[in-house]
Formats: sequence, structure tokens, C-alpha cells
Amino acid sequence: MAGSILALNAGSSSLKFGLFEAGTLRRMVAGGFEDSHGTPRLTARDQNGALVADRSVTQENPPVETLLRELFGCLETWLADMPLAAVGHRIVHGGSRFVAPVNLSEAVVRDLDALTPIAPLHQPACLEPVQVLMRSRPGLPQVGCFDTAFHHTLTPPVSRYALPRAFEEQGIRRYGFHGLSYEFIAGRLREISPETFGKRTVVAHLGSGCSLCAMREGKSLDTTMGFTALDGLMMATRPGAIDPGIILYLQQVRGMSAKEIEDLLYHCSGLFGVSGLSGDVRDLLASEHPHAAESLDLFTFRIAREIAAMANTLQGLDVLVFTGGIGEHAWQVRETVCERLRWLGVKLDRSANLSGKERIADRQSVVEIHVITTDEELTIARQVSRVIGG
Repeated sequence: MAGSILALNAGSSSLKFGLFEAGTLRRMVAGGFEDSHGTPRLTARDQNGALVADRSVTQENPPVETLLRELFGCLETWLADMPLAAVGHRIVHGGSRFVAPVNLSEAVVRDLDALTPIAPLHQPACLEPVQVLMRSRPGLPQVGCFDTAFHHTLTPPVSRYALPRAFEEQGIRRYGFHGLSYEFIAGRLREISPETFGKRTVVAHLGSGCSLCAMREGKSLDTTMGFTALDGLMMATRPGAIDPGIILYLQQVRGMSAKEIEDLLYHCSGLFGVSGLSGDVRDLLASEHPHAAESLDLFTFRIAREIAAMANTLQGLDVLVFTGGIGEHAWQVRETVCERLRWLGVKLDRSANLSGKERIADRQSVVEIHVITTDEELTIARQVSRVIGG
């Protein structure tokens, strides 16, 4: 197959991309827009790591049309030689129907948009670039790649909530997220060794959103996020699992509306809410304010506690993987989490952890410990290639 594949990874406030040669899936250029709701800045690097774009978008809070126009302008040099064969999109929620990548038609997009109440922060952001390209480039094939799809192997009791069965029949179940990242990590573990791939593994995807996945032989067996991306671990601005009675109290006693509670849970909680300073781990690690330390203490406590729960599902723990922006770069978080898990046989090599190595377990550790840089854009490109026959 000739041409190129563009992988778009739209988050709630960012838009990342990777341009790949179709067939070989060689990455030609990659980058993204940060702070897409403020004054976005586009940065991009070529396959050799050279900076090829670093500029601000002058318009504040620009529409997605503007961001995509800037992006395609940046990619002109590469697209002149390798025109687009297809665009792949990370779609956060696929519900119970979409468990594999799929060609995106207007009907499919309508079905995916119906899932917005389950993922109000992410689903519209994922679908807007699809809709813009449908209007501006109607003949361009587009493929949806789903964060929930990796977890379609979850079965009861893991997938089930203790609600009346009728709700489960209506689709209220544990779906899980960050599946594109977990699929990449599973493939990387296979590359490390077939033996490692087959071991009882917990992957900690720690970024602005955080979750864990218990897997073995590339199959998801348990995960911390559930029906929505609010569940599980404490995150940058999301609380993770909380007593549902708190929601009733806020409604019935504090008189908060559903919209106010949604804003509280998605934007005002987590590390930001507890610290009152920032949802960015880098800011909190640099701060001397006691609330910063308290928020990080709760953050690492929750991660360690849920890793232990994942180990229960696996009936043991052989491999622990850290990934995502925090997991890959915050050595202090890795160190604290591992220290909390020493009773499980997790023992960190502090020197290796500080030096940025991929394998950071002490020789006496019962558990292998890895730091693996995830690559959701490559996962998207691989899935697109399979769909369009590359």
C-alpha cells in the first residue's frame, strides 16, 4: 500500500499526531498541540529527532479546523511525497459494540457520539477531528481505534457491578480505558522475551489520566477504570474511585447540580483538588508546600493499593511496568510506589531508577520492574494498516 497514515490522538486539551509510511509503518514525523484550549503551540520532530516545527497558534481557543489546518501545513513536505492513505483516530469509548478498529462513517460517528454522556471530557474531543475531516476531505478513509477495545476480554466478576442485572443488560459494566497504550506495552513485553510476555503483569499507565491493567500473554484480565474514565486511581484532576454516597450528599444536602458535580469530578479533584496548587506532578514535586506532599502521598498510596488488588486478580505478581508521562519520567513516584509494595517482592534498584533505564529492579527483587515508553500513535497506525489492508 502506497502513501502514509496519519494517527491522531485527541485528548481533552491536547492533540498529538504521528505520520507513518504505509506498509512499513516507519515514523516520518510526530508531535502535537499542547494546551489546545488556550494558546496552542505546535511542535514536531522528524524521524531523526530534529525539531521541524515549533510555533504558537496565534488564535486563542482555536477551533479544531484551525489546528488541523496548521497541522496539514506542517506536514506538506512529507505528504507531497506520500499522500495520505488514511487517518486513524483514538476514540476513548467504544461501548459494548466497538471492540475492534472500524471504518468511520457518519452512522458510526452518530453511534459513538451517543456515548458522550459516559465520557463527556474525551468523546467529543475524539470525534471532532473526525467530523472536520469528513467535511473537508470527504473521500479520505478514517478509522476509529478504541481505548476500550483492549479490555473486551474482561468477564464476570471483573466486568460486573453489584447493581440490578437489568442495568448490566443495558450496558452498564466495566469497560476500561487506555487500551491503545496497553496494547503497545503488551507488544513490547513480547519483544523483551516470550517468558516475560507470559508472566503475571500489572501495567501502570500514569499520566493526566491514570489506570492499571492486569494482563497475561497480552490479554486484559482486570483494570481500574470502569464504566467511565472517572473510576480507579487518583488522577491529575479526577478523584478516581470515591464513595457514591458523596455524590448523593452533594446533590441532596449541598444542592449541587449534575453539571456542577461533573465539573467537580472531571476538573477540580485529584492532585489538583487535594493540593490546591496543581494537577501536574512536576509542579508538586518542585513545591515545598505541605499540601503538595500530601497530594502525592495519597496518589502513590492509591496506586500501590490498586496494584495489590490487580495482583489478587492475577494470583501473584511477576512483572510491574510503569508507563505514561508520570510513569516514564517521575522517578520519585516510581520509587515511592515500589517502596509501598516491598511486601509483594517489589525491590527497586535506586541507581537504575534514577538513570532512566528500562529495567529498574534490584537483583534481589522477586518482581521484574520495567519503565517502558508507550506509543499510542504507533498502535493506531498498526490498527489502521490492518483495516485498510496495508
